[in-house]
Amino acid sequence: MGIELKLQMRQAQRLVMTPMLQQAIKLLPMTRLELVQAIRHELEQNPLLEEEETVEIAAEAGAEAGEEMTSDEAEVQPKEEVFEEQAALEEGKPQEKKDDVDWDSYMQNDLYEGRTGDGNTEFPSIENTLRQKESLEFHLMWQLSASALDDAEERLGELIIGNINMEGYLVETMENLAAEAGVDVETMEDALLLVQSFDPPGVGARNLKECLMLQMSNAKLKGSVVEKLIQDHLEELDEKNYKKIAKAMDITLDEIIDAMRVIKEFDPKPGLEYNPEEAVYITPDLYVVKMDNEYQVYLNDEDVPRLRINSYYQSILKNKAKDATQTREYVEGKFRSALWMIKSIEQRRQTMIKVGRSICKFQKEFMDNGLAHLKPLVLKDVAEDIGMHESTISRVTTNKYIHTPQGLYELKYFFHSSVGSMQGSDMSSVRVKDMIRMICKEEDAGKPYTDDQIVRMLEGKNVKIARRTVTKYRKELKIPSTSKRKRLFL
Repeated sequence: MGIELKLQMRQAQRLVMTPMLQQAIKLLPMTRLELVQAIRHELEQNPLLEEEETVEIAAEAGAEAGEEMTSDEAEVQPKEEVFEEQAALEEGKPQEKKDDVDWDSYMQNDLYEGRTGDGNTEFPSIENTLRQKESLEFHLMWQLSASALDDAEERLGELIIGNINMEGYLVETMENLAAEAGVDVETMEDALLLVQSFDPPGVGARNLKECLMLQMSNAKLKGSVVEKLIQDHLEELDEKNYKKIAKAMDITLDEIIDAMRVIKEFDPKPGLEYNPEEAVYITPDLYVVKMDNEYQVYLNDEDVPRLRINSYYQSILKNKAKDATQTREYVEGKFRSALWMIKSIEQRRQTMIKVGRSICKFQKEFMDNGLAHLKPLVLKDVAEDIGMHESTISRVTTNKYIHTPQGLYELKYFFHSSVGSMQGSDMSSVRVKDMIRMICKEEDAGKPYTDDQIVRMLEGKNVKIARRTVTKYRKELKIPSTSKRKRLFL
């Protein structure tokens, strides 16, 4: 059988991802900050793109700078200066020329108090007055520099501090640290004891028991019931079987409760006090405003540059000269890229507004009355409402936030499963979780509800739910089990 090559033509349909579609999909899941960074990067790479506001402001500034003073203004200003000079002469004060005023000294004298010996005011720059929150490592290093007896001990202390995590625990074994430092384990243990004597109490511990023991020792409670509880019954304390512990230790239940009050004051993660991380504030991407009994959705595109095509390079595209062919081809490529970028950004804006309006339509009762009226919603519902694919809705709602009359929420918050009710209508799972949270919050601390009891209480509120679902939701809410929620003392 011979092998031969043949050329055939075949007509077929297939989906092709155009560059514009790829760019539009890439921009959809971006946050505002990521979008601004992407636009700034494109402005640097593509000379055909320019920022509208920058151009307009520069043009206005140039126009204002070119304006000449009117005749009325020219007459008024000298008169004001004459009046100031006359008033100063009447008071017997010498008139100082405005151009001779040392404004830097004036502002410093006005804002600050205190002078140096020669009468001059000297203050550090505002940058040098800013203060960052002290980190745990810096706090420990400062104490080490003041406590180490010699360079060798300081070197071992630095090695230990470098292996203490953010919570204040030592995450490396003594054997590995000793091998790295080239010393025996006993020498490394001595250095660890020095670090464990530093503030905050409990730092440098290798486990929870050692952390609590260090804090107990710092509180001078050696030989007390507190020490015995931590040393011998720490695991049993987690189960809160205080009667069993009291019997094993041959002491009264009141003594156990008093010791537990002391242990509750200890910090299981002492290093977090010096965590330098600051709170991150969220800026909403969409705002919902109620106007005339209807909810309007506005896109927050503040600080997002508005782009347009540079007019100079547009004129190059119109040049048909043969000697400018290569230049025109380069400009045409950049022109298409710039056009795709502008259209993709606009498409992202319109899609976000459509999704926000659709969510407001489905969740109007939530906007009016709060969490108790939140309805179950899935991506398919919004996709069918605005005529887009579910994957597009998923990308748009990723890492996006909306400010509503009920507070600030992530867009993904409104999409969740439904739970059946006794009356036949579906109920939002988020609403059911809130009910469970409120039941556990209002329960008697001495007799917390079991999951079966919570099921029966939810049935009284027309919620049909299984016990295993209650357990699942309770764990998602990080609510402990019944035994761990029980409080024998306040």
